[in-house]
Amino acid sequence: MKRPSPATVALGAMVPVVRVLLLAGGLVVAGNGLVPARYAPWGRAVVLALAVVLVVREVRRRRTGGGAPAGRPALRVGGTRNELNGITYGHALMADVIKQVTFNDVRMPPTFKGTLDDAADRLAESVRKQWRDEEEQRKVRDPIPLPVRWQPASDELMDHWSNICDARPGALPVPGPLPLAGQLHEIVDVYRRIPSGRLVVLGRAGSGKSILTIRFVLDLLKSRTASSEPVPVIFSLASWDPAMPLRRWMTGQLERDYPGLAVMGPGPGASTLAAELVERDRILPVLDGFDEIADGLHRRALEKLNGHAAMHLLLTSRRDEYATAVQHTKALTAAAVVELTDLSPADLEHYLPRTARKATPTSTVWEPVLRSLREHPQDPAGAELAAVLTTPLMVALARILYSDTPDRTPSELLDSGLGTREALEDHLLDNFVPTLYQDQSPARRARVLHWLGYLAQHLDRLGTRDLARHVDAPGTRDLAQHPDRPGTRDLAWWQLGDSLSLSSRRCVIGLVAGLAFGLVDGLVMWGVTWFAFGFGPVMGLMNGLVNGFSFASMSALAFGIVYGYRYGEAACEPSRVRVRLLGGVTEMRKEFAPRMAIGLAGGFGLGALTWLMAALEFALVVAVRESPGSAVTAFLATRFDQGLNAALLYGVSAGLAYVLMAGLEGPIDIETVVSPPDLLHTNRTTALFQLLVLALVLGVMGGVLYWSGWFNIASWVAFGLVGGLGGGLAYALSMTAWGQWVALSRIWLPLTGRLPWNMSAFLADAHRRGVLRQAGAVYQFRHVRLQHHLTRAFRTATPQGGADRVRAERAV
Repeated sequence: MKRPSPATVALGAMVPVVRVLLLAGGLVVAGNGLVPARYAPWGRAVVLALAVVLVVREVRRRRTGGGAPAGRPALRVGGTRNELNGITYGHALMADVIKQVTFNDVRMPPTFKGTLDDAADRLAESVRKQWRDEEEQRKVRDPIPLPVRWQPASDELMDHWSNICDARPGALPVPGPLPLAGQLHEIVDVYRRIPSGRLVVLGRAGSGKSILTIRFVLDLLKSRTASSEPVPVIFSLASWDPAMPLRRWMTGQLERDYPGLAVMGPGPGASTLAAELVERDRILPVLDGFDEIADGLHRRALEKLNGHAAMHLLLTSRRDEYATAVQHTKALTAAAVVELTDLSPADLEHYLPRTARKATPTSTVWEPVLRSLREHPQDPAGAELAAVLTTPLMVALARILYSDTPDRTPSELLDSGLGTREALEDHLLDNFVPTLYQDQSPARRARVLHWLGYLAQHLDRLGTRDLARHVDAPGTRDLAQHPDRPGTRDLAWWQLGDSLSLSSRRCVIGLVAGLAFGLVDGLVMWGVTWFAFGFGPVMGLMNGLVNGFSFASMSALAFGIVYGYRYGEAACEPSRVRVRLLGGVTEMRKEFAPRMAIGLAGGFGLGALTWLMAALEFALVVAVRESPGSAVTAFLATRFDQGLNAALLYGVSAGLAYVLMAGLEGPIDIETVVSPPDLLHTNRTTALFQLLVLALVLGVMGGVLYWSGWFNIASWVAFGLVGGLGGGLAYALSMTAWGQWVALSRIWLPLTGRLPWNMSAFLADAHRRGVLRQAGAVYQFRHVRLQHHLTRAFRTATPQGGADRVRAERAV
C-alpha cells in the first residue's frame, strides 16, 4: 500500500487534538458571552475548569480505547504498540494506513526478562530480514555461492590451545589443535567446535570476509531455537573509537540501527533494551573490518578486545594488520584463527560459466578465457588474470562486467594492454560503476562518478577528523597524511553536510533559517498591515519587506551562531521516535523540567528577537519620516517591559509545546528494520509534527490572550503565525537532523554541483544497482576497495577535491 506523505500523517495526527481544543474554546467563548460582566472572572474560571475536564476526559477515553459509539471499533490496547489502520471514524477520518501514529504508552511489561526475550526475538527477525535482503541484492547465491574456503592460521597468530578449548588448569591431556578447516556452508559448525566461542577470520582484500559474515549470521539465526540464545549482529569496526568502551559502542550502534531498542526499562536508573541485551551477553558481536581501524590504533583496539575475554565473538581482518597488532601486544585471548584461501582455476570453471548467457548450446562467453587459462598457464597475460581472479571480489566484478552485460566479452581481459595485475584490477574497478549505470547517458554516468567520488572523499574526510583525535598515538600522525589511510565506511545521510567546513555550514544554515523566518514574517506583516491597519497593498508590501528583511537578517545571525555552537563538532543525530497520539503522560512528567527549561530558553530568545526587530523597525520608520537623530530617541523610547513580556510569552509557549511533544513521541518498533530512507521519512514526519504542535500551542495561547483583552485580532494572527510557523520552521531547518539535511544536502550541495538534487533517491538507486550496501540506518560502499578507488579517481579528476581535502585536514 502506498505510504502516506509526512504532511498527511502529521495533519491526521493533529486532528483529535484540534477537536478537543475547539470544543474547549467553544465553551470559553460561550461562557464569556453568557456570564454577566461582574461575574466574568468567576465565570471564566468555571468555563476553564470545564474545558480542562473535557480535555482530561478525551485523553482518558483515548488511552483506554473506551467510549466508542455502537458499530465503531474501539482502539485496541496491548503490548508496546497500537496502531489505527485503515479508515477511522468521526474526526479521525483518513483514507490510508496511518503507520506513524500510535495511541497508547510504550511501556516496559512488568517482567523485564520477558521483555528481553521478546526484544531478542524481534531483533533476530530484523537482522535476518536485513541480511537476507542484502545477500539477495548482492547475488551471493545467484546461481550458487562462490566456494569460500579457509584453513587454520599459523600458531603465532593464535592464543594457547588450552585457552581456546577453555581447559581447566592442570587438565590432562593438554588440548591440541581443533579441526578448523572448512567452507562457506560449514561456518556455523566450525564456530561451534570452538569451546571459547571466539573466532578470528583473516583474509586479504576481497577474499570473501563480508560474504562469510553474512552467511554466518543467517545460518546461526536459522539454527536459533530459544529466546535465550544470543543474536548475531554485524558491527563495522571502522566506526569504533577504541577510546570508547566496546559495550557502550555496541549499544550505540544497536540503538542507531534498531531504534526500538532505545526503550528504557522500568525503575530508577534503568538502561535501554540495547544496553541490557549487550550487558547480559544476549548479543553475539560479529566485528567486521578490524583492519579498517587506523593503523596506529590497532594495538589499542586489540588490547580493548582482550579486556573482554569471556565475550563470544567473530572478528574479521586482513592478515597483515592483525599480525602487526599481535606482534605489539598478544593474540586475541582464547580465539581460534583461520585464514581464507584463494579461489582455484577449478572454482572459476565451475562458477563463471553458470553466471553467463549461452554463446552456443554447450558453451558461454567465458569458454575462450577459461580454456586459455587452462591450456596456457604460463602465458603472461593469462597468469596475471588468473592471479586477479583468485578473490571473490574480483570474480564478482568480472561477472558484472561480462556475464551480466550482453555487449562485452571477457576475452578483452587477455589483452596485452592489461598485462599487469594492477592494470587488470583497475580495469575492473574503473568499469564497475559505468556498467551498472549503462542505461544512463554518458553525461549522466560522468556526473554519477563525480557524485560517488565526492561521497567517497567525504567518508575519507570523516576518517581524517576522527583520526585527528588520536594524533598522539604511535603512527597516527604520519598516517593522517597517507593517501590510502582508512576512512569511515558509514555513509549517513545526516552527516553529508559535514563535507563542508564549519564556517560554510554555519553560513548556509543561518541563511536558510533566516530566509524561512523572514519570508513568513514578511507575508504575515504584509497581510496584517494591509487588512488590519488599512494601509493598502503597496504600503503593506513595503512594511512586509522591511519587516521580513530585518527578521531574516537577525534570525540568520542568531541561528547561525547557535548552530555553530551546538553542532560544530558533530552532526545533529536523527530523532529515533515516531509520532503517536496522547498517552504519553509518563514521558511528559519525566521530561517536563528539562524540556520546559530548553523551551523557555529558546522561546525567550525568539521573543527578545521579535521585540528587538519591532523596535529597530519602528526606529527605521521614524528615521525615514523625520530625521536620523530621532531614530535613536524612538528606539530608546520603546518599552522594555513589552520586550520582556514577549520573551516570557514565547518562552512559556515554546516550553509547553516542547513538553507536549514528549507525550506525542514513541520509539520505533523493535521489529522494524530501519533503513536510511525510512529513518529520513520518520524524521521528516516528526519535524513537521513538532512544527504543527508549536503553531497550535502559540495559536491557542494567542486566542486566550485575545479573549482576555491583551491582544487584538492582528496581534493574535501575528503572534501565532510568525512565532509558530516562522519560528518553528527556522528551528526545524537549523536544529533538527532533517532540517540540516534539507539545508545542506538538498539545497546547498546540489546548488554548488557537488551532489544531485534528489539525494535520497540517488542513494537508494545506488543501493539497488549494487554500488552501495545497506548496514542498518546507513549505507556503505560495496567494498572498501571500491571506496578507496573512487576517492583516488575523484582527487585525480577534480583538483578541487584535493583542495577540499587539504582544507579539511587543516580544519581538524
